[in-house]
Amino acid sequence: MLSAGAALVLGVPVAAWGLMGQQNYDGLPASELDYAYQPWDIGDGVAAGVGGLALVLAGVGAAVLVRGARRGAMDRRWWGVLGPLVVVGLMAGVGWRILTAGGVGANIGAGLLIIFGTPVAAGLVLWALGRGVWLATRRHGDDGGSGGRRLSGFASGGV
Repeated sequence: MLSAGAALVLGVPVAAWGLMGQQNYDGLPASELDYAYQPWDIGDGVAAGVGGLALVLAGVGAAVLVRGARRGAMDRRWWGVLGPLVVVGLMAGVGWRILTAGGVGANIGAGLLIIFGTPVAAGLVLWALGRGVWLATRRHGDDGGSGGRRLSGFASGGV
């Protein structure tokens, strides 16, 4: 289950980055464009191939996780950790293409991404980290039975 989760979480940003392609302004050669960050020197064909492979890997990882959750091999509460990490990965893959887009003048999308995307991504990562630690420190069958009350499906830990 751990390798399937890693395949899903790591495959999504690579798939988004590779399949989205370079987002340069049309009409000017790349040498005359302005960049917030210089893009990697990787051809669009290679990036699309890597993105397609990453998409397949992420899809297989997701299928294994769904099957494991249905069969009871994975606690379904871990989707609360994986979901935000997948969203952050998607934001990172698309965000890198926005940050490296060539344009004429200022890259307004890069500024907006940094201003608004960074706090959203940080919040999602912190949520996933907190939820993951919470799940890892609780026993599998513990639903608040260790002296705590049950609050909306979450063990209160004695509160």
